[in-house]
Amino acid sequence: MMNTGQIIDLALELAGLDEIPADSGVIVAGENIKRVLAGIDMEAAEIMLAKNKDYDLVLTHHPTTGNPRLNLHQVMDRQIERMVEAQVPINKAQKAIREKIEEIGRKLHASNYDRAASVARVLEMPFVGVHTPADVLSEKRVAAHLGKIFADQPRARVGDVVEAMLEIGEYKNALTRPKIVAGAENDYAGRVWVSMARGTGGGPDVAKAYFEAGVGTLVVMHMQEDVIKAVKEQNIGNAIVAGHMASDSIGMNQLLSALEKRNLEVTRAGGIVNG
Repeated sequence: MMNTGQIIDLALELAGLDEIPADSGVIVAGENIKRVLAGIDMEAAEIMLAKNKDYDLVLTHHPTTGNPRLNLHQVMDRQIERMVEAQVPINKAQKAIREKIEEIGRKLHASNYDRAASVARVLEMPFVGVHTPADVLSEKRVAAHLGKIFADQPRARVGDVVEAMLEIGEYKNALTRPKIVAGAENDYAGRVWVSMARGTGGGPDVAKAYFEAGVGTLVVMHMQEDVIKAVKEQNIGNAIVAGHMASDSIGMNQLLSALEKRNLEVTRAGGIVNG
């Protein structure tokens, strides 16, 4: 058995984080957890299902409710670190992400942030969110896989990157396969860079900053239409949308496997793709 605090601590440990990110945490605390209903998006209906089926915890990836939802934009400045790792100057990285952080903050300010959390409280159902920790796990896994394959292949094509991604179980099993949204299969991939954590997509300026720093192909979970249009117009680099649910599932499955190794019973629901 575990409690909600121990589950958060495990997620942080696996992701290599030393503090709880603002988009994650214990929404409703609980003890003596043996049965877990986990998913990518877990809201009121899933919480009621968990109560009816005698689960001890609802574990959500996306911050659909409570402080994790309201504070999502606060983790987006972590994208600065990832851009710096790709050799983007730190001052340029900060300016590239600033407007998007403010935009997301305004949207969340108007959201119904307590809807699902209030259901969990009424039903006394323990509820935990693990957004950034799971995303970090996904990013590390995909980056390590692609880095190993393409480190010494300067003439690799974008289509080769997609094929390599399909070696990962969640991408192979998902109904939504990795998709090239800027560039073409036969275009040279150049330096492949994975950006999959830290809130949500950074917008056109972030993509441009990566390409101007020498990234040839940017691999992301998802990309909005205005960003795709801008990347095509920039005509600097390529972009691959890996697939949102599959990418989220990579990190979640690592955490859920760790819970199973600690003898917890885990049911995968809410959009999780098996690896």
